[in-house]
Amino acid sequence: MKYKNNIMRVIAIFATLFAFVSSSYAATFKVGVSVPSADHGWTAGLLWWANKAVSDFEEQEKDIEFFVVASSSGSKQVGDVEDLMIKGIDALVILPHNPATLQKVIEEAYADGIYTVVVDRELAHPAQNVFIAGDNDGLGRVGAQWLAKEMSGKGDIVVIEGLQIPINKQRVDAFNDVMSNYPNIKILDSQPGDWSTQKALAVMENFLQKHPKIDAVWCQDDDMLKGVLKAIEESGRTDIKTVLGGAGSKDIIELIQSGNKMVRATVTYSPSMIASGIALAVHGVKQGNIGYLYHQPSRVILGADLITAENAADHYFEDAAF
Repeated sequence: MKYKNNIMRVIAIFATLFAFVSSSYAATFKVGVSVPSADHGWTAGLLWWANKAVSDFEEQEKDIEFFVVASSSGSKQVGDVEDLMIKGIDALVILPHNPATLQKVIEEAYADGIYTVVVDRELAHPAQNVFIAGDNDGLGRVGAQWLAKEMSGKGDIVVIEGLQIPINKQRVDAFNDVMSNYPNIKILDSQPGDWSTQKALAVMENFLQKHPKIDAVWCQDDDMLKGVLKAIEESGRTDIKTVLGGAGSKDIIELIQSGNKMVRATVTYSPSMIASGIALAVHGVKQGNIGYLYHQPSRVILGADLITAENAADHYFEDAAF
């Protein structure tokens, strides 16, 4: 009987231990991730990095459940965030389709105590625990510094801008500020290409017809760069020596690595920022410190790094969507 009682006690102990372990691995936190649909290369990369981060965290953080949703419009994204709130999320990581459209629903999430990380596109009225983005000023500044050096401080440039939203203005203003120091570099034209390959192709075709001599093109975006290269190739023009985009896409890094004569650099503005946003949210809901920081950041701006043949391998992810 004593032996049997001991067995029962052992079984009870293991049952208690199993219950404790099981409960410790149950999802106690829910993190919602909302991004725009993959309608071009950079947003495709955004979704890829979001899913990669979630997969990595699911292997390490057994007590977190993730929900990743992609929206084709601002109004659809509002509905997606509302659905995530109904699911009882503890944290929201969101790259707004359009900050103005998402302002109200993000404010509601933040006011409800949901740990909120806004990525890339800043709200007019901040409503978040952390804002994280690439360095838009840096993208324009670093690109201009490299391009001016490549041109030996003289020549003619055309510029293809992105969507006419604040981050585009930040990039263009920083680019122009640097170029103002080079009186022998002339900006012939500057038109929006909306970060679209097809629109950039059309804009570049117009530039080629309008300007008989162009030394370099700055289009601040690697998706647009593809359209620019196609227009130049189809025109047969040989006067253009340098084309510079931005973001650090896989395809453009491959061109750099292959020794392409016109594409010799790009500047980082990686969609991996969404993965960093997810990491911030995980730390936030668990009230954990990041590294050895004693006070947690409320605003994180990621560096704009120049990518050339020398360091291209460090920025290349073979399986990435962008």
